[in-house]
Amino acid sequence: MIPYGKQNISQDDIDAVVKCLKSDFITTGPKIPEFENALCEFSNTDYAVAVSSGTAALHCAMVALGITKGDEVIVSTLTFAASANCIVYQNATPIFADSIENSLLIDPVDVERKITSKTKAIIAVDYAGQPCDYDALRTICDKYNLFLVSDACHSIGGSYNNKKTGSLADITCFSFHPVKHITTGEGGAALTNNEDLASKMRIFRNHGITTDYRQRELNGAHYYEMTQLGFNYRITDFQCALGISQLKKLNLWIEKRNQIAEIYDSAFLELKKITPLYNNENVLNAYHLYVVKLDESLNRDAIFLKMRNAGIGVNVHYIPVHLHPYYKNTFATTEGQCPVAEEAYQHIISLPMFPSLSYDEILYVIDSLSKFSNI
Repeated sequence: MIPYGKQNISQDDIDAVVKCLKSDFITTGPKIPEFENALCEFSNTDYAVAVSSGTAALHCAMVALGITKGDEVIVSTLTFAASANCIVYQNATPIFADSIENSLLIDPVDVERKITSKTKAIIAVDYAGQPCDYDALRTICDKYNLFLVSDACHSIGGSYNNKKTGSLADITCFSFHPVKHITTGEGGAALTNNEDLASKMRIFRNHGITTDYRQRELNGAHYYEMTQLGFNYRITDFQCALGISQLKKLNLWIEKRNQIAEIYDSAFLELKKITPLYNNENVLNAYHLYVVKLDESLNRDAIFLKMRNAGIGVNVHYIPVHLHPYYKNTFATTEGQCPVAEEAYQHIISLPMFPSLSYDEILYVIDSLSKFSNI
């Protein structure tokens, strides 16, 4: 089975983890700030807070921004559930924004339409790896005095107007799950240029305690204070050792992902029944996913099964979050709220996209999709 995404682990990654496992610290140690500093340098950002998952990063962001009961946060609906769940964790209300038809990125026009007196923030999702229209979103946030959060779990290594993801919003969240661009096994990070927000997220990831074990050891102290209710969202040193090793290869992997996308694009250029997502000129797409829209005359689910039976691990990203039973039952969301995303969901399919994908495998994916689409 050719998966839609997979990790790329080499001997230098393994060596980095083993070296850490043989050291004095395997958690709450020096590899965590080293990884955070590497993320800051890579993303041109002042502060990074490494945590146990991308979901944890999103939750930390909501806490740092003071999102609470009675608040509304506008979020993309075409995303993984965690983008909205983090709002609910804070007893706030997610308001789902529709997508732009050709790119499936969050639609700034629909975002502004859904702002109310209760709106406190916008979570924009860099769907499939392409950064959103951050100029338009920032203009909206400035106009209504809102926070801007970038869910960049798909787009680390990408850029918008020559600015790296990580530096485009008040807080940016990354994921290091194995199908993402770099991996720490499970893991994530929240990046910001605001020292106060970074401090709040560091405290929240550590049970709401102001210092961690290593900090107390360095100071020869035992006393600590819990100043708020937090979570254990800490990441381990050996995970960060893997992340540091992986990050060194990210630019090369982004280049490879773009090369694969170019092959797909060229193959589908003349095929009217298979349409790749539109790629804006002012971005570097990190291509976490390669998503195509199938013509309405085609049965997406039938083609999905045929591709899977042919050994190609295609996927569908995503069921719009507002259509999940939990959100329907809890927030009375309904079909028709985000018509563009709802329509797109019926026709999209994600093709294999990862740096070690071979040329022969790419051609096999293209030929199979073309055949099963009766082109």
